Amino acid sequence: MKAIHTNEAPAAIGPYSQGIIVNNMFYSSGQIPLTPAGVLVTGDIEAQTHQVFANLKAVLAEAGASLETVIKTTVFIKDMNDFAKLNDVYAEYFGEHKPARSCVEVARLPKDVLVEIEVIALVK
Repeated sequence: MKAIHTNEAPAAIGPYSQGIIVNNMFYSSGQIPLTPAGVLVTGDIEAQTHQVFANLKAVLAEAGASLETVIKTTVFIKDMNDFAKLNDVYAEYFGEHKPARSCVEVARLPKDVLVEIEVIALVK
């Protein structure tokens, strides 16, 4: 088991790793819309989702994986009314590659953000 850390994504805000590699699988922690410097991206669901994907791409790269090797995502959103807007941004990053996905509305997320996403990916 190997913990992943990159300065290209925000540091964990609790007692956990940005992600873990076990055998050839990478499991990310949930990424929220914080910049690598720890500044919260405010704004609508689209702006926050773009920052989440920037963070995911960074931790995936550090793990030797990429969005193309993601096999499963879990999306947590604060308001299911944002589902269509979230999907539009999500599709920009995955295109024709369509990993399995769960999406759930939650009562509250860390720092009261609108979205959090975690991934499972194959390591190259």
